[in-house]
This record gives sequence, structure tokens and C-alpha cells, in this order.
Amino acid sequence: MNLKSGQLTGAGSMGAKGEVPTDGHRARGAGRRRGAELENAILDAAWDVLVEHGYSGFTYEAIAARAGTSRPVLYRRWPQREDLLLATLARHWQPIEVPDTGSLRDDAIDFLRNASTDRAQTVILMNIQLGDYFRDTGTSASDLREALGGSDRPAPFEQIVARAVARGELPDEQRPSRIINLPFDLLRHDMLTTLRPVPDEAVTEIVDQVWLPLLKPSEPR
Repeated sequence: MNLKSGQLTGAGSMGAKGEVPTDGHRARGAGRRRGAELENAILDAAWDVLVEHGYSGFTYEAIAARAGTSRPVLYRRWPQREDLLLATLARHWQPIEVPDTGSLRDDAIDFLRNASTDRAQTVILMNIQLGDYFRDTGTSASDLREALGGSDRPAPFEQIVARAVARGELPDEQRPSRIINLPFDLLRHDMLTTLRPVPDEAVTEIVDQVWLPLLKPSEPR
């Protein structure tokens, strides 16, 4: 599925006027790029290629042409295509700040709103455009998130629940991780179903009608 439609576009995506010429018609001054400047230009071009063409079109040739450089330049930095893919995703995969508003409900809603705004494109990309990558490598989106450094800290909703327990909003008891992390799972499901950010009313519904009742079950009669 192509994400270049009006619903989602690549971060820093270049239009027809801004597209960097191929090797034979390189823009004036492009050959003088060095170090971090060149590497960032390559990774931005690689992101555009990945968003527009998926993993099957994520080739050294396509990326070099988009970046206005040569394939050997890419090979020297990233000998394997997976290396280049991980570097590309790492550049565009920014952690979402976990709010600390003093309220369990507000923390959850604020986080989901931020995730819907900031992470929708990447979530969709990882689950749709990278289907060939997951099949080729026998890995999953969870494995990829771990490779990008998501396993060295508690998951966002684990942090949110832990803070609520420390404030006395929730009893200190064991809860299944599926329940704790359910809000983001539901948000991701909606993103993949609609291929767009999740509206605010749906975010509130996830928290108020689904998640909080599971965390605070009614007393037995």
C-alpha cells in the first residue's frame, strides 16, 4: 500500500521541484557534502523512498539517486540493506514524551493524543510498508521497536500506571501487561484501520470507556 496519498506523506518528503537529481545530473554543490550533512541527506532520502515505495523499493540505487550521491557511498556506511533501514528508522523514530499531569486519566489521554499526532505515520509504515522486511527477516514490529532502542525503559503506559499507583490513584497490585498497554494497542489498531491519526473523541473513548474500567473494576455486589 502506498502512503503517499493525501492521508499521509513522508517526513521531509521532496516534491517534484525539490527532488535531488540522479548521479549524472547532481545539483551544484551536492558533491561537496561531507560527514553528518551527507549522512543526514542520505537518511532523509531513504525515508522518502521507504514511505513512497515500501521495503521492496528500498534499494541502494533508488536511495542514492534520491540523495544525489552514489551507491558506493551508501555501501561504505551501511554494508547491508538492513543496516541502512535501521539507521533510517532511528533518525525518524523519536520517543514520545510521557506526560506527568498528576492525573491518571489526563496522562493517558495526553499521551494518546501526542502519539496519534506524532507517531501515526511511523506506526503505519512499520506495519504496512515493512511487511516484506518482516517476511524476509522472520521478525515482527515488536522486534524492530526493540532494535530501535525501545526495550531499555518501561513502556509508556507502565510508567503512567506506576505513577498513578505512587500517587494513590490505583491500588498497588499486579496487572496483566495486556491491560496496562491496551490503550496504545487500540490506538495503533485504529491507525492501521483508517490510515490516519485517531480523532480526539476516539482517544477519550479508549481511556474512559475501555481502559479505566479495566483498571478500576466495580466492587462486587
